[in-house]
Amino acid sequence: MNSIIITKLMPFVRTFLKEASQMFEMHIYTMGSRAYALKMAELLDPEKEYFFTSTCSSKITSLDDHSSPGQKKCLNLVRGCQNSNVLILDDIRNAWTKKNQDNLIVMQKYYFFKSTCHLNNVTGQSHAELRTDESGYLEHILRCLQGIHDIWTNNPIDIDVRQVLKILRKRVLKGCVIVFNSHNTNLRKMAEELGATCSSRADASSVTHVVAINARTKNDLLALKNKFLVCLQWIEAASYLWEKQPEHKFSIFN
Repeated sequence: MNSIIITKLMPFVRTFLKEASQMFEMHIYTMGSRAYALKMAELLDPEKEYFFTSTCSSKITSLDDHSSPGQKKCLNLVRGCQNSNVLILDDIRNAWTKKNQDNLIVMQKYYFFKSTCHLNNVTGQSHAELRTDESGYLEHILRCLQGIHDIWTNNPIDIDVRQVLKILRKRVLKGCVIVFNSHNTNLRKMAEELGATCSSRADASSVTHVVAINARTKNDLLALKNKFLVCLQWIEAASYLWEKQPEHKFSIFN
């Protein structure tokens, strides 16, 4: 029985692909079937400018290319690529092998349909329910890609894009000293990857930010003494946007 899949393209995606194609050779990699991959490629690239060659769809990798069902995404299956010059855009870090995660730019998920929120256990309403749409995210990521490409083209030929990503990531929260009022290993690791220093002590002389779930713990009181008291989403937003976000937009008191 044939299934029906309703797909909503993100705003700006056409311009994103056009501009990105001037800097990069682009490929599609999905854990869906070959038939699904080809259909999505046709939606994204109806004129066959980016993902199709004159002979075949050699720039498309799907689950059918995997040797075993549990195999993770791996750059070894992508034709003609080298780990040192590949950028991966994906919204699931753990879909990739550990060694390829250094090539990854983790994208913010696009929750347009209500069903997508349910599948990912996301609270709150989807864009469709709110009668809104995402605005500006792909434009922001495109600027990040342009910056990475500029560094790549202005440096020696043996430059490794994985090192470029690490350097740029470390700049995002550089100078921030963060105290968490809850144990969240993943967010702590994310903050450190972004260049922040994570402290286990509420040292008022060094702490710049208190990341909290609520404003009821002793550590949170530091925020009342010229410290920023922000919610967990402040770090997540900085990670997705590759840019330190205004603290007032993520205040725990909002």
